[in-house]
Amino acid sequence: MSYGASAALQSAVYLHLQADPGVTALVGGHIYDAAPPGTPPGTYVSLGPEEVVSRRDCSAEAALFRFTVSVVTDAAGFGTAKQIAGAISDAFIDADLTLTRGTLVSLKFERARARRVGEGDQRRIDLRFAAWIDD
Repeated sequence: MSYGASAALQSAVYLHLQADPGVTALVGGHIYDAAPPGTPPGTYVSLGPEEVVSRRDCSAEAALFRFTVSVVTDAAGFGTAKQIAGAISDAFIDADLTLTRGTLVSLKFERARARRVGEGDQRRIDLRFAAWIDD
């Protein structure tokens, strides 16, 4: 397995979040590959870093993709960020993502980290997921 399925996974994750009514009800179309240029909206979702580990063996070509989806908001407290993070996590439960390369074997939530960023007036929650992909 190479890193080749990475772009396919990122695209599928992005499209899945854009199509999820629970997520879009909370953030609209404010879902990005990176922080939006210029002045960002007060609340948005950003696809973040990933780590990939080969899980190749004598019978299969596979990789474990650990990727981050971040919620950033200037809303007071963590309530808004936690609602959005919950909707994102729920959106991936039993998600059947169609990839342009490889086959998604499993997708699981691993962990989350909530914190204040900047001068303390922004909240950020980083959600980490693990996706097994056979190529």
